[in-house]
Amino acid sequence: MSEGGSGARAEVHHAHRDVNGGWLRPSVFGAMDGLVSNFALIAGVAGGTAGTGVIVLAGMAGLAAGAFSMAGGEYVSVASQRELALAEIAVERRELERHPEAEQEELARLYESRGVEAEVAAEVARQISRDPDKALEVHARAELGVTPDDLPSPRTAAVSSFLSFALGALLPLLPYLLGATGLLSSAVLSCLALFGAGALVSRVTARSWWYSGLRQLTVGAVAAGLTFGLGNLLGGNV
Repeated sequence: MSEGGSGARAEVHHAHRDVNGGWLRPSVFGAMDGLVSNFALIAGVAGGTAGTGVIVLAGMAGLAAGAFSMAGGEYVSVASQRELALAEIAVERRELERHPEAEQEELARLYESRGVEAEVAAEVARQISRDPDKALEVHARAELGVTPDDLPSPRTAAVSSFLSFALGALLPLLPYLLGATGLLSSAVLSCLALFGAGALVSRVTARSWWYSGLRQLTVGAVAAGLTFGLGNLLGGNV
């Protein structure tokens, strides 16, 4: 087919990663939170000179409570966000039905504000407005910053949060479940996991792997160190 023919399609030179889905943020946050919070919890209990059984019980309780709390919180948060977006989309849909000319003019002014010539902007708005679904999509993106057919899923966010938190929280507890009696093996595994998780996140944030890894390691290690010190300080007085 000749270049510029009516059936030609624009060549795609690059692709973008999904930044609107409901899985990435809760998955990353859940895993990091599970790892840091349970590592700190176990360190605090160990700092209080508790026995292995108590540490395991505390770690399991922290895993379960945190995972359910994260899942519930994410579900309610994302569901509320989705309901608000749907309500505003419904408002926009009614406006398109009741005042199509005004909405078309509003769309034309939007394109003009972005540097499109007035005549071209008016023609683009007219053509888009011929399809009510397409017009709604364009208005929702421009005015609300959302896409009607691509809203985050509360269920996806909740499941992602639960699983990722549980996985992160399990790592500092794992050495104890395998027979360890001291904090050292848990701390080593947790620190390696913290650095590895941070480095892995760099693949979707475009940060350097060593920067992301060291940042996450520092946050987790500081939290665990402070909690260990607090447990050690209070352990003999509780």
